[in-house]
Amino acid sequence: MPVTATFKHVNYLWNESKAAELSGDEVALLIYRSNLLGADLRLTNYGGGNTSCKTNEKDPLTGEDTEVMWVKGSGGDLGTLTRSGLAGLYVNRLRSLKNVYRGLDYEDEMVELFNYCIFDLKSKAPSIDTPLHGFLPFKHIDHLHPDAAIAIAASKDGKRITEELFNGAIGWVDWQRPGFDLGLNLKECLDKNPGIRGIMLGSHGLFTWGETSYECYINSLEVIERCAEYIESMAAKQSAIFGGQKISSLPKDQRISQAIAIAPILRGFCSSQTKMVGHFTDDERVLTFINSNDLKHLAPMGTSCPDHFLRTKISPLVLGLNADEDLSNVKAIKEKIAPQFEAYRKMYKDYYQKHKHDNSPAVRDANPVVILYPGIGMFTFAKDKSTARIASEFYVNAINVMRGAEAISEYTSLPRQEAFDIEYWLLEEAKLQRMPKPKALSGCIALVTGSAGGIGKAIAKKFVEEGACIVLNDNDGERLQTVNKEFQKQYNKDCCASVTLDVTNKENIKEAFDAAAINFGGVDIIVNCAGLSISKPIEEHTEADWDLLYNVLVKGQFLVTQQGVGILRKQDIGGDILNIVSKNALVSGPNNAGYGSAKAAQLHLSRLNAAELGKDKIRVNVVNPDAVISDSKIWEGQWAEGRAKAYGITVEELPAFYAKRTLLNEVILPEDIANACFALTGGLLHKSTGNILNVDGGVSNAFVR
Repeated sequence: MPVTATFKHVNYLWNESKAAELSGDEVALLIYRSNLLGADLRLTNYGGGNTSCKTNEKDPLTGEDTEVMWVKGSGGDLGTLTRSGLAGLYVNRLRSLKNVYRGLDYEDEMVELFNYCIFDLKSKAPSIDTPLHGFLPFKHIDHLHPDAAIAIAASKDGKRITEELFNGAIGWVDWQRPGFDLGLNLKECLDKNPGIRGIMLGSHGLFTWGETSYECYINSLEVIERCAEYIESMAAKQSAIFGGQKISSLPKDQRISQAIAIAPILRGFCSSQTKMVGHFTDDERVLTFINSNDLKHLAPMGTSCPDHFLRTKISPLVLGLNADEDLSNVKAIKEKIAPQFEAYRKMYKDYYQKHKHDNSPAVRDANPVVILYPGIGMFTFAKDKSTARIASEFYVNAINVMRGAEAISEYTSLPRQEAFDIEYWLLEEAKLQRMPKPKALSGCIALVTGSAGGIGKAIAKKFVEEGACIVLNDNDGERLQTVNKEFQKQYNKDCCASVTLDVTNKENIKEAFDAAAINFGGVDIIVNCAGLSISKPIEEHTEADWDLLYNVLVKGQFLVTQQGVGILRKQDIGGDILNIVSKNALVSGPNNAGYGSAKAAQLHLSRLNAAELGKDKIRVNVVNPDAVISDSKIWEGQWAEGRAKAYGITVEELPAFYAKRTLLNEVILPEDIANACFALTGGLLHKSTGNILNVDGGVSNAFVR
């Protein structure tokens, strides 16, 4: 199967051997094609676009052959599409809906009628784009949002350019909100222009097709490649991109330093209604745009493609700060940018009030999603890390579109009313309402010291499972790498970052919190869990033993808390500090002078911090475990031997010994400590601070009162 063109601006990924394995299964080939298209963000953005194929199937009721259309269902993503993400519909039933279509004012009711057309009872809910595929006669259809095509579609002279560029082989349909009527318009365009190979949708995207999956794939790539070639040829004639450079970027290390410094401040402003997670990029395409002379007039225009502004809001906030601004004076910076956020929120609320309808959903969070910092980069904030990252990718798509449109003509955005009608579309609102409710720690960012094993790892897992982002860390780099791979495989890759951390090293600690800021925007929960144990009679205890215990347990807790409080105060949205101490902070055990006294110091330091930080809405609480042996480095060495010796038993007898001495006769596991930490941070105890929660199976000597 020969490649019909050489591609420079898109990726040709078709593998003949792989496709041959799927030969005869058109639906499998559809999924294969979709995954290839979704793998190239230049072709379509995450969750955007849709693909379809039509096959002949046996009607389960009549036994007769019937044509079925398989199309990407609502809310799916081409890059990760599987068979379960498809909707299968009777083509004849879908097309017969035009007999009951009552016009543009009744578009939404047609979506419910799609259910009467379902062939495959396992179908994903059909999307609003279903009729766009259904009314076209082709076996295989791609609807994509390529930057190069949208640049033409969103330009002032887009229709003329499309006609001239493809010599009439690509049709044109003016902007219209996706729906049943747009499907009819596509069919009308095809009827008036028989033999065309695709249709450009004004301000929206591209439709292409073919009689086989491969022909459709190649057609899509060739059309997009031609658009990209044209844009690059025209851009080469420009004296400068985006009107030329207005300012210069700071060097890379200084950009990152500035981003780390300001991210928690921005996150605090963006979290005024709901906690948000951040993403940062200083991609060259972003820097070219935000440093340009045209930023001032292009940024407020907003995006054109509906998929873009659904993710990025109608327009970004451009920070009025110098790239080399002194960010060390947090109070002064907040005073400087607070009016900018207020102005943005007012703009957004005015936009809502001006364009809303009687049945529009209530106004949503008025904070910006995209924040542009000239000379530094772009921040995006959303309900979770994945959504923030995807919003960033979408705005890069929008930048590409603006660059292309300005190179060939003049960029045009959607009229504000059209944009509002998409953003607050009742069908989109219904989709939002169907989404799972946020988990208890959604939007939260946690840093758990010593999170590569034992208790720390269990806490990190619990937090991630409850919706949090996590900064994994440990002083054992090899162990940390293993756990990071485990988290990456088991959970969403966006949810965790990792950094080597020695809690006695101030520079290490700063690096860990810097990682929290640059990866997620800040931190909400700090868990001091890193530790070690030394059990010896007093005459055998060395000064080095004593210093090590106090450096790691007491000084480490102090230094981590001190650094973390700085970020929590920058955000000004409160937070939690949890200190994993020990039953030994309250109980005098044998051969335990160094460890027990250090634990007591940790406990009282927690009380002191709780008293000091309450005014900042920062809660400081303690969890006291006892005898957590599972997956603990502490129990791999001399500590276990020392405790066994102190109690006159063997190391193997320790778990049963510890369980039998408790009131509940229970073995304590790392997961039990993790559950206690979640209890203190999950929202039900947000008015509790300075407390001690014993998780020891019931040791009466450790009762606080």
